[in-house]
Amino acid sequence: MKTVLKVCKKIISVLTVLVILTLAVVVIAVKASGGEPTILGYQFKTVLSGSMEPTFQTGSIITIKLTEKDQQYSKGDVLTFIDKNENLVTHRVTEVKKANNETLYTTQGDNNDGADLDPVLSENVVGHYTGFTIPYLGHIVNYAGSKSGAALLLFVPGILLFIYGGLTFRKAVNDFKKQHETASTNQ
Repeated sequence: MKTVLKVCKKIISVLTVLVILTLAVVVIAVKASGGEPTILGYQFKTVLSGSMEPTFQTGSIITIKLTEKDQQYSKGDVLTFIDKNENLVTHRVTEVKKANNETLYTTQGDNNDGADLDPVLSENVVGHYTGFTIPYLGHIVNYAGSKSGAALLLFVPGILLFIYGGLTFRKAVNDFKKQHETASTNQ
């Protein structure tokens, strides 16, 4: 029974450290990238509205593959693009048109009644949805991007690591004392 408890304590310790380190990495990655982290040509985006529900929920994290030069998309693809107000939008392509050597995409949110008013120029497409979604993690990433969130998400893991280190040190000292006392009584 004591062995099972020791194993459980070890597993909990390792998981705690992993969660703390993951939080720190998320905050640092968000701060370093100026918003959304990019890894190997893929970028993580936070879903801010319900326009694409049920494909992905508000507050989810989605991955997009960044657009390569002269990349073409088809009807049904889900694109992330910059709209006329300089906002990032992720909607599905409902129609593709060619005009004056330019590709125009008509887009619509899956949860919207009609197509977006303005067609999307191919040069405004940032990337396309890869099908990978993590529900609700976007709320944490958005919070990590704020000053108070970054401070809290770096401060809390730091405090937890400090406490964990203190507890580990205390246990090591107690174990050393027990070994020393056992050695003294055996002599």
